[in-house]
Amino acid sequence: MRDVCDYIVRNRTRRHTLKALAARASMSPFHFQRSFKRIVGVTPREFIDGERLKDLKSKLRGQATVTQAIYDSGFGSASRVYERVDSRLGMTPREYRAGGAGVEISHAAADSALGRMLIGATDRGICFLQFGASDAVLLEALAAEYPRATLRAMPASQRDAFDTWMQELARRIEGDAAGANLPLDVRGTSFQLKVWKTLLGIPRGAVASYAEIARAVGNPRATRAVANACAANRIAILIPCHRVIRGDGTLGGYRWGVARKRALLDRERAGETRTR
Repeated sequence: MRDVCDYIVRNRTRRHTLKALAARASMSPFHFQRSFKRIVGVTPREFIDGERLKDLKSKLRGQATVTQAIYDSGFGSASRVYERVDSRLGMTPREYRAGGAGVEISHAAADSALGRMLIGATDRGICFLQFGASDAVLLEALAAEYPRATLRAMPASQRDAFDTWMQELARRIEGDAAGANLPLDVRGTSFQLKVWKTLLGIPRGAVASYAEIARAVGNPRATRAVANACAANRIAILIPCHRVIRGDGTLGGYRWGVARKRALLDRERAGETRTR
């Protein structure tokens, strides 16, 4: 399967049929389809589209026209791209080529028990929640995905909502029972969304292994893909990737540092003990 994936990556703009890819793996199309999804975590078509979208994003940030970028990336029509932009690009190709021009993200930073934290929100909800060494580092991370989006400090009209969010986040960091659900603007691939939804079902103070999450989303061998989905999470705490550990019981990695992961789990477990 690794050889097939490498072949697709090298030839992402070509037209690939299930029959041809199966022949390359010396399998029947039916067996290949099932084996590919079990091992890679997505279907061959989803993998091909994902690679083409990576290429499209690169071209859109260059000088190519939208139409040229779409066809040069291997998509047979613009409609195939627009069917996928809401979950993959997060915006239309024309908006992405403009680096997020027209997209408005309000942001505000605050201190927390785990360090400086920045929230970014669209009109849909929180799209960014991360820890960093300074406000400058956090703003740079926010701007990296949308270099020409309109980033503005949280306006006075939203301060009450922001204060409510921060109070709720402070409770969660300390391991207290979560209160009201906060609004989220979550963007990702279909597989990432499945993983993140599963993470939301892990109880406070509990943990699950990458293999257990893979089984829960119907892809038992996709442990590496699960780990990648956790690493791609942009919304700390609210999508609790800190509750996923290795099968041997060790913590594993964490995008915002293993020390923060350990602190979050310790606080949640202490909170569970207090409520018993």
